[in-house]
Amino acid sequence: MDFGLLMFHTGAVLTLSNVGPYFYLSKVESSTEALLWNDIFLWTQLKLGIPRGTIRACVLIENILSAFEMDEILYQLKEHSLGLNCGIWDYAASIVTKFGDRSNFVLPDRNNYVNIDNHFLLSYMRLVVKVCHRRGAPATGGMAALTTASCKNEDDKKRIIDLVCKAKMKEINIGVDGFLIYDPELLPSINDIWSKYGLNQISTILHPDLNVSADDLLLIPSGAVTTAGVQRNIKIGILFIYSWLGNGKGHFMLDGAIEDSATAEISRSQIWQYIFHQTKLADATGEKITKAFVKNETFKVFAECDNVTYDKKILEQCVQIFLEIVTASEFPEFITTFLYNHSTFRALRQS
Repeated sequence: MDFGLLMFHTGAVLTLSNVGPYFYLSKVESSTEALLWNDIFLWTQLKLGIPRGTIRACVLIENILSAFEMDEILYQLKEHSLGLNCGIWDYAASIVTKFGDRSNFVLPDRNNYVNIDNHFLLSYMRLVVKVCHRRGAPATGGMAALTTASCKNEDDKKRIIDLVCKAKMKEINIGVDGFLIYDPELLPSINDIWSKYGLNQISTILHPDLNVSADDLLLIPSGAVTTAGVQRNIKIGILFIYSWLGNGKGHFMLDGAIEDSATAEISRSQIWQYIFHQTKLADATGEKITKAFVKNETFKVFAECDNVTYDKKILEQCVQIFLEIVTASEFPEFITTFLYNHSTFRALRQS
Protein backbone atom coordinates (compact mmCIF):
# COMPACT_ATOMS: atom_id res chain seq x y z
CA MET A 1 0.00 0.00 0.00
CA ASP A 2 2.78 2.44 0.92
CA PHE A 3 4.54 1.76 -2.37
CA GLY A 4 1.34 2.21 -4.36
CA LEU A 5 0.39 5.48 -2.70
CA LEU A 6 3.88 6.93 -3.05
CA MET A 7 4.16 5.98 -6.72
CA PHE A 8 0.65 7.21 -7.57
CA HIS A 9 1.20 10.62 -5.99
CA THR A 10 4.91 11.28 -6.59
CA GLY A 11 6.26 8.74 -9.11
CA ALA A 12 6.01 11.02 -12.14
CA VAL A 13 7.36 14.06 -10.29
CA LEU A 14 10.36 12.13 -8.92
CA THR A 15 11.08 10.75 -12.39
CA LEU A 16 10.95 14.18 -14.07
CA SER A 17 13.19 15.59 -11.33
CA ASN A 18 15.67 12.73 -11.83
CA VAL A 19 15.62 11.87 -8.11
CA GLY A 20 14.11 8.44 -8.04
CA PRO A 21 11.85 6.78 -7.23
CA TYR A 22 14.27 4.94 -4.93
CA PHE A 23 13.30 2.23 -2.46
CA TYR A 24 14.83 0.23 0.34
CA LEU A 25 13.58 -3.37 0.46
CA SER A 26 13.84 -4.81 3.97
CA LYS A 27 13.02 -8.29 5.34
CA VAL A 28 13.58 -9.94 1.95
CA GLU A 29 14.30 -13.64 2.51
CA SER A 30 14.63 -15.02 -1.00
CA SER A 31 15.08 -14.30 -4.69
CA THR A 32 11.41 -15.18 -5.18
CA GLU A 33 10.47 -12.05 -3.24
CA ALA A 34 12.93 -10.03 -5.32
CA LEU A 35 11.26 -11.37 -8.48
CA LEU A 36 7.87 -10.30 -7.13
CA TRP A 37 9.18 -6.79 -6.49
CA ASN A 38 10.66 -6.65 -9.98
CA ASP A 39 7.27 -7.60 -11.46
CA ILE A 40 5.64 -4.87 -9.36
CA PHE A 41 8.18 -2.31 -10.57
CA LEU A 42 7.65 -3.30 -14.22
CA TRP A 43 3.84 -3.13 -13.92
CA THR A 44 3.97 0.23 -12.11
CA GLN A 45 6.27 1.83 -14.66
CA LEU A 46 4.04 0.60 -17.48
CA LYS A 47 0.85 1.96 -15.88
CA LEU A 48 2.39 5.35 -15.01
CA GLY A 49 4.22 5.76 -18.30
CA ILE A 50 7.61 5.83 -16.59
CA PRO A 51 10.64 4.45 -18.49
CA ARG A 52 11.63 0.91 -17.60
CA GLY A 53 14.46 0.83 -15.06
CA THR A 54 13.58 4.19 -13.51
CA ILE A 55 12.55 2.67 -10.18
CA ARG A 56 15.58 1.51 -8.22
CA ALA A 57 15.75 -0.53 -5.02
CA CYS A 58 18.46 -1.49 -2.57
CA VAL A 59 17.88 -4.81 -0.81
CA LEU A 60 18.78 -5.04 2.83
CA ILE A 61 20.42 -8.40 3.50
CA GLU A 62 19.16 -8.67 7.06
CA ASN A 63 18.03 -12.28 7.03
CA ILE A 64 20.23 -15.35 7.23
CA LEU A 65 18.27 -17.01 4.42
CA SER A 66 18.85 -14.14 1.99
CA ALA A 67 22.60 -14.46 2.60
CA PHE A 68 22.46 -17.69 0.60
CA GLU A 69 20.67 -16.07 -2.38
CA MET A 70 22.48 -12.77 -2.92
CA ASP A 71 23.41 -13.46 -6.54
CA GLU A 72 19.87 -14.56 -7.32
CA ILE A 73 18.37 -11.49 -5.61
CA LEU A 74 20.49 -9.13 -7.71
CA TYR A 75 19.63 -11.09 -10.85
CA GLN A 76 15.88 -10.96 -10.25
CA LEU A 77 15.86 -7.19 -9.72
CA LYS A 78 17.97 -6.66 -12.84
CA GLU A 79 17.99 -3.00 -13.97
CA HIS A 80 16.00 -1.99 -10.89
CA SER A 81 18.78 -2.97 -8.50
CA LEU A 82 20.68 -0.48 -6.36
CA GLY A 83 22.82 -3.19 -4.83
CA LEU A 84 22.77 -4.76 -1.39
CA ASN A 85 23.05 -3.36 2.12
CA CYS A 86 24.27 -4.96 5.34
CA GLY A 87 22.01 -4.85 8.42
CA ILE A 88 24.01 -6.53 11.16
CA TRP A 89 21.54 -6.45 14.07
CA ASP A 90 18.51 -7.67 12.14
CA TYR A 91 20.71 -10.24 10.43
CA ALA A 92 21.93 -11.59 13.77
CA ALA A 93 18.35 -11.58 15.12
CA SER A 94 17.21 -13.60 12.10
CA ILE A 95 19.56 -16.39 13.17
CA VAL A 96 17.53 -16.68 16.37
CA THR A 97 14.30 -16.47 14.34
CA LYS A 98 15.29 -19.33 12.06
CA PHE A 99 17.52 -21.46 14.31
CA GLY A 100 16.81 -20.20 17.83
CA ASP A 101 15.57 -23.56 19.08
CA ARG A 102 18.99 -25.13 18.41
CA SER A 103 21.49 -24.92 21.25
CA ASN A 104 24.47 -24.46 18.91
CA PHE A 105 22.99 -21.16 17.69
CA VAL A 106 22.82 -19.39 21.05
CA LEU A 107 24.34 -15.92 20.66
CA PRO A 108 26.51 -14.61 23.53
CA ASP A 109 26.50 -11.03 24.88
CA ARG A 110 25.72 -8.75 21.95
CA ASN A 111 28.02 -5.85 22.82
CA ASN A 112 31.06 -8.09 23.25
CA TYR A 113 30.67 -10.82 20.64
CA VAL A 114 28.16 -9.82 17.96
CA ASN A 115 30.15 -7.39 15.80
CA ILE A 116 31.96 -7.15 12.49
CA ASP A 117 35.20 -8.42 14.05
CA ASN A 118 33.56 -11.79 14.54
CA HIS A 119 33.97 -14.41 11.84
CA PHE A 120 30.32 -15.01 10.92
CA LEU A 121 29.54 -11.32 10.47
CA LEU A 122 32.85 -10.52 8.77
CA SER A 123 32.19 -13.36 6.32
CA TYR A 124 28.68 -12.03 5.71
CA MET A 125 29.86 -8.50 4.86
CA ARG A 126 32.71 -9.78 2.70
CA LEU A 127 30.27 -11.93 0.77
CA VAL A 128 27.90 -8.98 0.21
CA VAL A 129 30.82 -6.99 -1.23
CA LYS A 130 32.08 -9.85 -3.40
CA VAL A 131 28.66 -10.60 -4.88
CA CYS A 132 27.85 -6.95 -5.56
CA HIS A 133 31.18 -6.01 -7.11
CA ARG A 134 31.20 -9.09 -9.32
CA ARG A 135 27.88 -7.82 -10.72
CA GLY A 136 28.89 -4.15 -10.84
CA ALA A 137 26.47 -3.20 -8.07
CA PRO A 138 27.11 -1.09 -4.96
CA ALA A 139 27.55 -2.76 -1.57
CA THR A 140 26.80 -0.62 1.47
CA GLY A 141 27.67 -1.17 5.11
CA GLY A 142 25.72 -0.59 8.30
CA MET A 143 24.73 2.49 10.25
CA ALA A 144 26.93 4.20 12.82
CA ALA A 145 24.64 4.51 15.83
CA LEU A 146 27.03 6.56 17.99
CA THR A 147 26.29 10.28 18.18
CA THR A 148 27.94 13.38 19.55
CA ALA A 149 24.66 14.66 21.02
CA SER A 150 25.52 13.81 24.63
CA CYS A 151 29.19 14.86 24.46
CA LYS A 152 30.10 17.28 27.23
CA ASN A 153 33.26 18.69 25.68
CA GLU A 154 35.46 18.58 22.58
CA ASP A 155 37.49 15.67 23.93
CA ASP A 156 34.32 13.56 24.24
CA LYS A 157 33.30 14.58 20.74
CA LYS A 158 36.70 13.66 19.31
CA ARG A 159 36.54 10.27 21.04
CA ILE A 160 33.18 9.48 19.42
CA ILE A 161 34.35 10.67 16.01
CA ASP A 162 37.50 8.54 16.27
CA LEU A 163 35.47 5.46 17.27
CA VAL A 164 33.09 5.86 14.33
CA CYS A 165 35.89 6.53 11.85
CA LYS A 166 37.80 3.47 13.07
CA ALA A 167 34.71 1.28 12.68
CA LYS A 168 33.96 2.65 9.21
CA MET A 169 37.55 2.18 8.09
CA LYS A 170 37.09 -1.53 8.81
CA GLU A 171 34.12 -1.57 6.45
CA ILE A 172 36.04 0.38 3.80
CA ASN A 173 38.87 -2.16 4.03
CA ILE A 174 36.31 -4.93 3.53
CA GLY A 175 35.32 -3.13 0.33
CA VAL A 176 32.00 -1.35 0.93
CA ASP A 177 30.93 1.54 -1.29
CA GLY A 178 29.22 3.53 1.45
CA PHE A 179 27.48 3.30 4.77
CA LEU A 180 24.99 5.10 6.98
CA ILE A 181 25.47 7.49 9.89
CA TYR A 182 22.83 8.92 12.19
CA ASP A 183 24.60 12.07 13.40
CA PRO A 184 25.25 14.81 10.76
CA GLU A 185 28.06 16.10 12.99
CA LEU A 186 30.08 13.10 11.83
CA LEU A 187 29.79 13.96 8.11
CA PRO A 188 32.97 16.07 7.73
CA SER A 189 35.14 13.38 9.29
CA ILE A 190 33.47 10.60 7.32
CA ASN A 191 33.85 12.56 4.09
CA ASP A 192 37.56 12.99 4.84
CA ILE A 193 37.90 9.22 5.06
CA TRP A 194 36.06 8.70 1.77
CA SER A 195 37.96 11.42 -0.12
CA LYS A 196 40.82 9.03 -0.97
CA TYR A 197 38.49 6.30 -2.26
CA GLY A 198 36.42 8.26 -4.78
CA LEU A 199 32.72 7.69 -5.22
CA ASN A 200 32.87 3.94 -4.59
CA GLN A 201 35.01 0.80 -4.77
CA ILE A 202 32.87 -1.17 -7.23
CA SER A 203 35.71 -1.69 -9.70
CA THR A 204 38.09 -2.80 -6.95
CA ILE A 205 38.28 -6.48 -6.01
CA LEU A 206 39.91 -6.39 -2.59
CA HIS A 207 39.60 -10.10 -1.84
CA PRO A 208 39.82 -11.95 -5.19
CA ASP A 209 40.46 -15.36 -3.59
CA LEU A 210 37.69 -15.02 -1.02
CA ASN A 211 35.56 -18.12 -0.61
CA VAL A 212 32.74 -17.82 1.95
CA SER A 213 31.10 -21.11 2.81
CA ALA A 214 27.86 -21.93 4.60
CA ASP A 215 29.95 -22.91 7.62
CA ASP A 216 31.51 -19.44 7.67
CA LEU A 217 28.09 -17.78 7.72
CA LEU A 218 26.77 -20.11 10.42
CA LEU A 219 29.80 -20.17 12.72
CA ILE A 220 28.24 -18.70 15.88
CA PRO A 221 30.81 -17.17 18.25
CA SER A 222 31.44 -18.77 21.61
CA GLY A 223 31.40 -16.39 24.53
CA ALA A 224 29.89 -15.41 27.83
CA VAL A 225 26.29 -14.56 28.64
CA THR A 226 26.27 -12.18 31.60
CA THR A 227 23.73 -10.52 33.86
CA ALA A 228 24.89 -7.12 32.57
CA GLY A 229 24.26 -8.24 28.99
CA VAL A 230 20.82 -9.57 29.88
CA GLN A 231 19.91 -6.33 31.67
CA ARG A 232 21.10 -4.28 28.69
CA ASN A 233 18.91 -6.28 26.33
CA ILE A 234 15.92 -5.94 28.64
CA LYS A 235 16.39 -2.18 28.90
CA ILE A 236 16.62 -1.71 25.14
CA GLY A 237 13.53 -3.87 24.59
CA ILE A 238 11.43 -1.99 27.13
CA LEU A 239 12.52 1.47 25.99
CA PHE A 240 11.93 0.64 22.33
CA ILE A 241 8.35 -0.31 23.14
CA TYR A 242 8.07 2.88 25.20
CA SER A 243 9.36 4.92 22.25
CA TRP A 244 6.40 3.62 20.25
CA LEU A 245 3.72 3.70 22.89
CA GLY A 246 4.95 6.77 24.74
CA ASN A 247 5.98 9.16 21.98
CA GLY A 248 5.42 7.41 18.64
CA LYS A 249 9.02 7.82 17.47
CA GLY A 250 10.23 4.22 17.32
CA HIS A 251 13.80 5.10 18.27
CA PHE A 252 15.57 6.58 21.27
CA MET A 253 18.96 7.62 22.59
CA LEU A 254 20.74 5.45 25.16
CA ASP A 255 24.27 6.09 26.41
CA GLY A 256 25.15 8.21 23.40
CA ALA A 257 23.86 5.82 20.74
CA ILE A 258 20.63 5.49 18.78
CA GLU A 259 18.58 2.39 19.50
CA ASP A 260 15.81 1.36 17.11
CA SER A 261 13.83 -1.62 15.87
CA ALA A 262 17.00 -3.41 14.74
CA THR A 263 18.67 -3.32 18.16
CA ALA A 264 15.34 -4.10 19.82
CA GLU A 265 15.01 -7.19 17.61
CA ILE A 266 18.37 -8.66 18.55
CA SER A 267 17.90 -7.71 22.22
CA ARG A 268 14.50 -9.35 22.72
CA SER A 269 15.52 -12.31 20.49
CA GLN A 270 18.47 -13.10 22.72
CA ILE A 271 16.35 -12.96 25.88
CA TRP A 272 13.80 -15.38 24.38
CA GLN A 273 16.60 -17.68 23.26
CA TYR A 274 18.26 -17.66 26.70
CA ILE A 275 14.98 -18.59 28.37
CA PHE A 276 14.26 -21.33 25.83
CA HIS A 277 17.64 -22.98 26.40
CA GLN A 278 17.90 -21.99 30.08
CA THR A 279 21.37 -20.65 29.28
CA LYS A 280 23.78 -20.49 32.20
CA LEU A 281 25.20 -17.13 33.17
CA ALA A 282 28.97 -16.75 33.12
CA ASP A 283 28.70 -14.83 36.41
CA ALA A 284 30.00 -16.42 39.62
CA THR A 285 26.58 -17.88 40.49
CA GLY A 286 26.24 -19.76 37.18
CA GLU A 287 22.49 -19.22 37.46
CA LYS A 288 20.24 -20.44 34.67
CA ILE A 289 18.23 -17.88 32.72
CA THR A 290 14.58 -18.78 33.30
CA LYS A 291 11.32 -16.89 32.95
CA ALA A 292 11.45 -16.13 36.68
CA PHE A 293 15.01 -14.79 36.39
CA VAL A 294 14.10 -12.56 33.43
CA LYS A 295 11.01 -11.24 35.20
CA ASN A 296 13.08 -10.39 38.25
CA GLU A 297 15.72 -8.59 36.16
CA THR A 298 13.01 -6.81 34.18
CA PHE A 299 11.51 -5.35 37.33
CA LYS A 300 15.00 -4.18 38.37
CA VAL A 301 15.35 -2.40 35.05
CA PHE A 302 11.85 -0.93 35.48
CA ALA A 303 12.81 0.44 38.90
CA GLU A 304 15.91 2.01 37.38
CA CYS A 305 13.95 3.59 34.52
CA ASP A 306 11.20 4.72 36.88
CA ASN A 307 13.67 7.13 38.45
CA VAL A 308 14.07 8.91 35.10
CA THR A 309 11.53 11.08 33.28
CA TYR A 310 9.24 8.37 31.92
CA ASP A 311 5.48 8.15 32.27
CA LYS A 312 5.15 5.44 34.91
CA LYS A 313 1.80 4.09 33.71
CA ILE A 314 3.00 3.74 30.12
CA LEU A 315 6.30 2.29 31.29
CA GLU A 316 4.43 -0.38 33.27
CA GLN A 317 2.47 -1.31 30.13
CA CYS A 318 5.73 -1.56 28.18
CA VAL A 319 7.23 -3.87 30.78
CA GLN A 320 4.25 -6.22 30.56
CA ILE A 321 4.32 -6.23 26.76
CA PHE A 322 8.05 -6.94 26.77
CA LEU A 323 7.56 -9.89 29.12
CA GLU A 324 4.81 -11.22 26.85
CA ILE A 325 7.23 -11.14 23.92
CA VAL A 326 10.23 -12.80 25.57
CA THR A 327 8.27 -15.44 27.51
CA ALA A 328 6.03 -16.50 24.61
CA SER A 329 6.07 -20.24 23.95
CA GLU A 330 6.40 -19.57 20.21
CA PHE A 331 9.00 -17.05 19.09
CA PRO A 332 7.32 -13.89 17.68
CA GLU A 333 8.98 -13.41 14.29
CA PHE A 334 9.05 -9.61 14.35
CA ILE A 335 8.72 -7.30 17.35
CA THR A 336 7.08 -4.63 15.18
CA THR A 337 4.36 -7.00 13.95
CA PHE A 338 3.75 -8.16 17.52
CA LEU A 339 3.35 -4.56 18.69
CA TYR A 340 1.07 -3.54 15.81
CA ASN A 341 -1.26 -6.41 16.63
CA HIS A 342 -1.18 -5.94 20.41
CA SER A 343 -4.42 -4.81 22.05
CA THR A 344 -2.66 -1.87 23.72
CA PHE A 345 -1.54 -0.46 20.39
CA ARG A 346 -4.88 -1.12 18.75
CA ALA A 347 -6.62 0.82 21.49
CA LEU A 348 -4.12 3.65 21.06
CA ARG A 349 -4.73 3.86 17.30
CA GLN A 350 -8.51 3.93 17.85
CA SER A 351 -8.39 6.65 20.50
